[in-house]
Amino acid sequence: MTATPAPAGPHTRASLAAQLHDLGVRPGGVVLVHAASRPLGFLCGGPEAMVLALRDVLGPDGTIVVPTHTPENSDPAGWSRPPVPAHWWPVIRAESPGFDPARTPSRFMGALAEQVRTWPGARRSAHPQVSFAALGPAADRIVVGHALTDMLGETSPLARLYDLDADVLLLGVDHGSNTSLHLAEYRLPGLPRQRCGAAVSTGDGGREWVWWDDVDLDESDFARLGDDLAATGAERTGPVGDGTGRLVRQRTAVDFAVGWLARERRTETA
Repeated sequence: MTATPAPAGPHTRASLAAQLHDLGVRPGGVVLVHAASRPLGFLCGGPEAMVLALRDVLGPDGTIVVPTHTPENSDPAGWSRPPVPAHWWPVIRAESPGFDPARTPSRFMGALAEQVRTWPGARRSAHPQVSFAALGPAADRIVVGHALTDMLGETSPLARLYDLDADVLLLGVDHGSNTSLHLAEYRLPGLPRQRCGAAVSTGDGGREWVWWDDVDLDESDFARLGDDLAATGAERTGPVGDGTGRLVRQRTAVDFAVGWLARERRTETA
């Protein structure tokens, strides 16, 4: 019987900062972070220690960005995990609390995302399903103007990150969690679209249900895309906590994904 190796931790703010520096996180840069806590092991201070370590490496001119999505704020007619009865749909649309960037917690994005969202001075975009939060001097430039009808496209924070030549940092997750790859979908012609819905807060303290048409997003092949991206040498990997960190320039990933998706998805549907 093979013994389970002992964890390498505990990991501290200083040791995490050293690992992030060695991985290539750029002082003064902008970094979009996707993280799962469990693979990283024991962090002294939990996600707060990771945020502090990132800020130590980025310095005062750097900006941290995280996804603060709220996927449950969506049309219940499309729910599948689990589905709900059709006679519930109008009740959910009428009674779900409206999205409020200052109040509504993110869902399924992990503890690090919530730590950044609630950090003093953080700013959050106003999209009711796929918001992002940013902490640092570039925060406003990244989150302002996130259009309802362009969830992860050219008016979204992902495109502002592309403009800023940001990095994507994956901590304990692979490219299946790399939201930036959706920006490449928007840059392909003729993608299928879908009707979307969500509850939003109104300026008078009320709420309403809104509808819009947007790209029918598909991340089912992103992990395979990421493997091919890594094979080009564009990705840096290294230990972060007990887990693996992956760092890649967002522009490089998006540009690669545009060609990859155009080729691979065409092949699959041919």
